[in-house]
Amino acid sequence: MLRVATDIGGTFTDLVFVTPDGEVVTGKSHTTPAQFEKGVMDVISANDIEPSDFASFVHGTTIVINAITERKGAKVGLLTSEGFRDILEIGRGNRPDFFNLEYRKPEPFVPRYLRREVKGRTNYKGIETAPLDLSALPAILNDFRAEGVEAIAICFINSYADPAHEEAALAKVQELWPEVSVVASHQITREWREYERTNTAVLSAYVQPIAHRYLDRLTGTLYDAGMRCTPYIMQSNCGVDTVKSARQIPITMVESGPASGIWGAAALGRLIGELNAIAIDIGGTTAKCGLITGGQVKLNTNYLIERRETSAGYPVTVPVVDLVEIGNGGGSIAWVDEFQRLHVGPQSAGAVPGPVSYGIGGTEATTTDANLALGCINPHYFCGGTLEADMGAVDRALDKLAARLDTSQQEAARGIVRIANNNMVNAIKLISVNRGHDPRDFTLIAFGGGGGMHACALARELNIKKVVIPKQSSVFSAWGMLLSDLRRDYLQTQIVDLSTPGAAAQLDESLRQLEEKALQAFVAEDIDRARVHFLRHGRCRYQNQEHSVEIVLPDGDITAEQIEAIRERFITDYEREYTYRLDAPVELVAYHLIAIAEVDKLKPEKLPTTGRKLEDAVKAQREVDYVEAGVHQATIYDGDALEPGMNFVGPAIIEESGATTVIPPGLPCHVDDYGNYHIRTTQ
Repeated sequence: MLRVATDIGGTFTDLVFVTPDGEVVTGKSHTTPAQFEKGVMDVISANDIEPSDFASFVHGTTIVINAITERKGAKVGLLTSEGFRDILEIGRGNRPDFFNLEYRKPEPFVPRYLRREVKGRTNYKGIETAPLDLSALPAILNDFRAEGVEAIAICFINSYADPAHEEAALAKVQELWPEVSVVASHQITREWREYERTNTAVLSAYVQPIAHRYLDRLTGTLYDAGMRCTPYIMQSNCGVDTVKSARQIPITMVESGPASGIWGAAALGRLIGELNAIAIDIGGTTAKCGLITGGQVKLNTNYLIERRETSAGYPVTVPVVDLVEIGNGGGSIAWVDEFQRLHVGPQSAGAVPGPVSYGIGGTEATTTDANLALGCINPHYFCGGTLEADMGAVDRALDKLAARLDTSQQEAARGIVRIANNNMVNAIKLISVNRGHDPRDFTLIAFGGGGGMHACALARELNIKKVVIPKQSSVFSAWGMLLSDLRRDYLQTQIVDLSTPGAAAQLDESLRQLEEKALQAFVAEDIDRARVHFLRHGRCRYQNQEHSVEIVLPDGDITAEQIEAIRERFITDYEREYTYRLDAPVELVAYHLIAIAEVDKLKPEKLPTTGRKLEDAVKAQREVDYVEAGVHQATIYDGDALEPGMNFVGPAIIEESGATTVIPPGLPCHVDDYGNYHIRTTQ
């Protein structure tokens, strides 16, 4: 029986599966945007495996983030408390383009005429101050039907404290209109902040119908093909969840694929002793990077979709791996502006028509085309030898670009790579330097189809001492899914002054209630209680501050002595993050309980050696333009023939079916026991 994971990217759909004897097999096929499930079945068929042989199946998808960014979701109606109809318009005053007098806030996903108020009020303590009045609901739903509404979001003021009003409204909507897709904010999060909670509910409703249809088609197709195991869906919190749960709250899949890649990098770092790492995933459309400290991935529950220099973006209050994403990948298009300046991305050639070198209609040079022209990619082993690169089309596209820049084809190609690298360096700085971390203290773990191509150049620019390219780098996000447990995050806002006598009892009772709620949810899906364990976290602040710092809370009973330890831990963590401490009372403002149910995961094993010599892995020699280091005669190695313990020095290229690793002159490379490449960039 096989353990299988698939990951849909903007250009390729990746596959990783583990055979009963522990062999890890990988595969790729083109993503099929019109029917994403077809790409999944294509890559399964291309690798000659049958769904009936699956012991487990994990899937990561970009369907949610694509629906949001491309505005292809459902038409949504919003039910909110009286007086809060315009909360999506009001938003926050956190505009990044602060001095722009013509700044426009992001357009709400629900227009004002589809936002309706319901009478009733609960205060911040969870006490009802005005009864819920649903008498107007039938007329509201009739209006929504007439306007073609496909999904409804419900978010009432202070429902994080007591969701009774939302629960009643949700039940009534389901009774009056059982066919409509509906979600209430308390089903997603019990955190405070009304604007963020409302926007999260709206975005979840916006993607819910399309996610339902996609997950139903995918699982239906797999079941029809003979799959008998329970499928899991990768979540943005670095865990997997059941299809039932993912269908109910699809917004938790917003960064499904990137989360598994960052999680895989953290797991790899723990395996090889690199606990502090910067993970960068360079794919066909985007580059994504995240920070790993002490072997742990940082999550963010105030994730902002589409935040840019000129836009505040849209907040999502679900746990999402903390990452920076830019429109810079192998398919990023090079273009010249009206001032004759060269840019790369964020526009992408995608899977169709793809880079010019695909020969299926692309006309604008991309980063991949530039790397082909510079000799970094072998045109005769393009896409693992499944495609002969159309170098004539590449030459024509680069000549056209060079003419606009009044330079040579070679300099145009070099310029594309330099700018692409600079864009990614800036992204790494956002996740590290801008958050108080020195990149020199970290190892760069690079993956994705373009990770090995650019990693050494990025590391040298940032003075990062070491680069690690994973063995399965081209499908690393799918590999990371096989290392994930089933995980659910429960967040509950409750302000507790830690100096009050009853603080310990209040924390203890609230945490146990959350744990029981989580256990009941798992048991309802036939998941054994014995498989579940908890990680407790709390968000604390100095009294009267606006924002908080998340700290680890102790297991077991909470005592008065532990309250003092919690307070000291907060003060220490706060000082580490903000460089100072205050003589002020400390409050806990929210609980963050992580419930984890263990599933059958991949256990990486050391690779055997055959006694093969390094010379046996040499494929050829060819000229490669290393841009900053100039043109050199490089040794080309077959990645599949390299074995643990092998060492060599650049200039070199490692060719694999889904990725190419570029090693500049003078840099030593070592193959570790698991087949990963360790490249030293400084002495």
